[in-house]
Amino acid sequence: MDSLLNAKLLNEKPSEEGQPKDDPFRSVRLKRPLATLLQLVLFGGAVGLACLPLNIVDSWQAQLLHGLPGFNNQAWHLGNLGQALAPLVVMPVLLWLQAGRFKAGAGSGIPQTIESIEEPGSASTLLGLKPTIQRLSLWTAASLALMPLGREGPVVQVGASVALALKKRFPRLLAGFSETNLVTIGAGAGLAGGFNSPLMGTVFVFEELTGRFLPSVVWPALVVCLTAALVSNLTGTPVFILGLIQDPEAEWVQLVLALPVGLVGGWLGGLFARLLFSVTAWLRPKVNRRPLAWGVALGGCLALIAVLSGGLSGGDGEALMGHLLGDGGSLPVPGSPIDVIGWLLLLAARLVAPVLALGAGIPGGLIDPAFAIGAVFGSGSLELLGGNGQLGLALGMAAGLAGATQLPLMTILFSLRMMGDQQWLFGMLLSAVIGALVGRKIQPEPIYHALWGLGKKPIKSPVP
Repeated sequence: MDSLLNAKLLNEKPSEEGQPKDDPFRSVRLKRPLATLLQLVLFGGAVGLACLPLNIVDSWQAQLLHGLPGFNNQAWHLGNLGQALAPLVVMPVLLWLQAGRFKAGAGSGIPQTIESIEEPGSASTLLGLKPTIQRLSLWTAASLALMPLGREGPVVQVGASVALALKKRFPRLLAGFSETNLVTIGAGAGLAGGFNSPLMGTVFVFEELTGRFLPSVVWPALVVCLTAALVSNLTGTPVFILGLIQDPEAEWVQLVLALPVGLVGGWLGGLFARLLFSVTAWLRPKVNRRPLAWGVALGGCLALIAVLSGGLSGGDGEALMGHLLGDGGSLPVPGSPIDVIGWLLLLAARLVAPVLALGAGIPGGLIDPAFAIGAVFGSGSLELLGGNGQLGLALGMAAGLAGATQLPLMTILFSLRMMGDQQWLFGMLLSAVIGALVGRKIQPEPIYHALWGLGKKPIKSPVP
């Protein structure tokens, strides 16, 4: 994306003010700063309210997951077994809808937002009311069926869609901002509202969406993201979403362990992104030609994996990470070779299951699944070596997400927001940087942009 923007800017003649004539992220000219600030707050509040239902659905998913044996150590019975087998029924229906009436709602939502920013003429089609409602409906059904996917795709689209709708309905609102500016800020605010993390949403704007640091965009993004997070937090999201680690480790210990955990965790995150891209490219035309057959096959695989893992493979991964953190970071690793095999199988399940769901085009996100992959690896590996499983969980989370997204700064801010304060900064910073570097070797193109490019390719023989 950087190269696309830079090439575009180099080919444009600067205006009198030194800005490229058609720069979509041109500097904002404010005549009434206080009025603009109030409008930004109202904008952020609208995005936060729009994200609120998604956060409620996510909390419902967590409640359902805690009824499964892997979370409560109880036996399988007819009720929770039905929950684990839900993908077998729900997946064919969702793929059938995506191949037909709900075709506009298929996919994550982030590639569609990126295209709307890069090609503003497509924004009304990709971010309109119809595709947004379709995507949220598909994601809600998949989440309540405990499919292993996150929510950053839908919340990013929600924020961008709110921005576009406000600009269309009230053209004089935030008149100093271009439509592209507002869509970009709204996308970041959606992420902030969905995860109660305003700094994460702001950094996502310039680290992923604009490809460059623009003060004229960043300061409004901070205001909008902060307001969106405050409003969406009406559901009572805790300050540290997963919990607070009580046993700090010295900085030098964190740095020593961050190197191996960052290398392997980043490799796992990069592998996750690479598999997601490859499986999406392979599955997309097949699913659109035979959605019911592939829905039964993929849903059956997800249901089988969920049953075999006791439900630990289900959901976005936050419930699993909170469970590990609440239980002292405990995984059944040190006891026997069978426990080690169980840990490795859980790691494989958390890697494969999200790829099957997201690769089929089910709306969702990869942030929480990538976090979970790194958390399971880091926690289990350090416990296996007799170390601190909680430290391993923290380092692994950062490495896994940075390896998958290649966004180390966003990863650090989100990691600290999820499970602790800056006592973990040294280790997670090194782990995230190493993870991002390793992930780039495995999946050279950042995954969101790779999926965007893949989505622009035509699909042959779609089901009408």
